[in-house]
Amino acid sequence: MYKKHDMAGTRSLTGTPSVYSHVTTRSSANLRSSRSLKSLKTPWYQKPLVQHAFFLDVQNASMIAAIFSLLLSLFTIVTACFDLYCYAMAAPGSTHYGYYLISYEFVYVGSRHVRNTLVMFAVFSMLLAMAVLVTSIMLIIALRKEYERKMLPWIYVFGVFTVFRFLAYLFFSIVNDTIFAYNYLMCLLGTIFFVCSAYGWVLVYSLYIELSDLTKLEDLAHLRMGTMQSLNASTVPSLAGSRPTTPHSTVSTMPV
Repeated sequence: MYKKHDMAGTRSLTGTPSVYSHVTTRSSANLRSSRSLKSLKTPWYQKPLVQHAFFLDVQNASMIAAIFSLLLSLFTIVTACFDLYCYAMAAPGSTHYGYYLISYEFVYVGSRHVRNTLVMFAVFSMLLAMAVLVTSIMLIIALRKEYERKMLPWIYVFGVFTVFRFLAYLFFSIVNDTIFAYNYLMCLLGTIFFVCSAYGWVLVYSLYIELSDLTKLEDLAHLRMGTMQSLNASTVPSLAGSRPTTPHSTVSTMPV
């Protein structure tokens, strides 16, 4: 009597891998590799925005930008104090007697909320200008010694200062009458200062990125040199080995 063999029992439980599963594995691996390559790409904000200035290199142009920011901070402190003095002297309802060197007709005396906003811009402009004054001195020292980390305070402070002064410039130009010479001059200087400030910030930021990249390369080179030296020290064989006596040599390291 013949026994029937169960063909299903003789088959392997694992079976042949599916073609679709194999393709899916390769495609997922390619997807992971493509994602890893994308992650290695440097973002645009971590690249130098400019490579050269108009007539100078980035380093010398950054020094000029630092000196410009120092002078701009002093100018902003003086003009902000003058604006606060004018707002106090030309306050609505105030009466003055005597002779004065200037007339306060150019000072805004309309809405109370607009006037308070102008006072607020003047106060914060003075405070930010003081911070720019300190960080500009730090930036000049950092540029002379090429310390990129000490450039960061100026980058943050001057960036906030430039944006705030641009908003103050827009508000000042809208609410004040440009028929007066002082208001017209401040609007004109505000336009020039904003363009120079934005370009100076771009120059210093580009130099900071370049110095940071050079520092990373130097650290990587030092790490590689240290690794190679440690590997060479570990692979150089000693003269007599690590044991007191060697089985195939007469050299002994035992103390005499």
